[in-house]
Amino acid sequence: MAKEIGTIGVLTSGGDAPGMNAAIRAVVRQSISNGKKVKGIKRGYAGLLQEEIVDLEARSVSDTIQRGGTILQTARCPEFMTEEGQKLGAEVCRKHGIDGLIVIGGDGSFKGAQKLAANGINTVGIPGTIDLDIACTEYTIGFDTAVNTAMEAIDKVRDTSTSHERCSIIEVMGRGAGYIALWCGIANGAEDILLPEKYDYDEQKLVNNIIRNRKQGKKHHIIINAEGIGHSASMARRIEAATGLETRASILGHMQRGGSPTCKDRVYASTMGAYAVDLLCQGKSNRVVGYRHGDFVDFDIDEALAMQKEIPEYQFEICKSLSV
Repeated sequence: MAKEIGTIGVLTSGGDAPGMNAAIRAVVRQSISNGKKVKGIKRGYAGLLQEEIVDLEARSVSDTIQRGGTILQTARCPEFMTEEGQKLGAEVCRKHGIDGLIVIGGDGSFKGAQKLAANGINTVGIPGTIDLDIACTEYTIGFDTAVNTAMEAIDKVRDTSTSHERCSIIEVMGRGAGYIALWCGIANGAEDILLPEKYDYDEQKLVNNIIRNRKQGKKHHIIINAEGIGHSASMARRIEAATGLETRASILGHMQRGGSPTCKDRVYASTMGAYAVDLLCQGKSNRVVGYRHGDFVDFDIDEALAMQKEIPEYQFEICKSLSV
């Protein structure tokens, strides 16, 4: 028989992402509507081990859906990567009467949820990361807001780059994933994009492209560089020396994590939060919520973590062809 769930816990882990609060709000209110108690765990798995656990009511999440970041805070927790930390986490859940736990975060967070499930705690993961790098889902909470923040910032940099007839290297976030850079490359009409999944580190190609465009009358040049490649400032110095064109580097940084979430992030995060609660109420465990082909779905965590995600080849190719 399915395990009866009386109390549902929720935590956010890893990097924060706009829309996490919408997901937390949905978890709390969907749980209450199903007659369940809710406990919030502060600072992710670190807070779980330290028993930073609070009761949440419907009013606890009032006026939060429009806020960026996470009201539960988040933190990295090396201790939870150990078997001892995972067993302690499960014991803390049982001590506080948490029968089911919803984890909002990325692949690393899901690995923690997987270990808790193996230790007898029903768990469901919700994909929350601006990187869009979780293979089982076409959507991750925060990506839409982050990519729009980056797009707007790049538009502003392009204005000044055009005025000064310079080359601008704009570094966006994404760690080892190039999705923000890819989308901004298309949306901002960048001349070059550098993705961890595709870049061959041949700077001479960039130099040749800049010189060729200059000869054809182009007065500025935008290069979008993914965080996983980095070193934008030193790259700018080398390109300026090679081309004679004034080159500046701009690193957008953590501004991409903040800000009020877009409508899409609010709606999708809310739906995923409610869906995760429904899975726990059905007695399911070791699941990850995802979005595929227009539907909200769920996968076994083991299956989800084994999936691989690649940059869409067609989008990468048109990013180059449309910049001509």
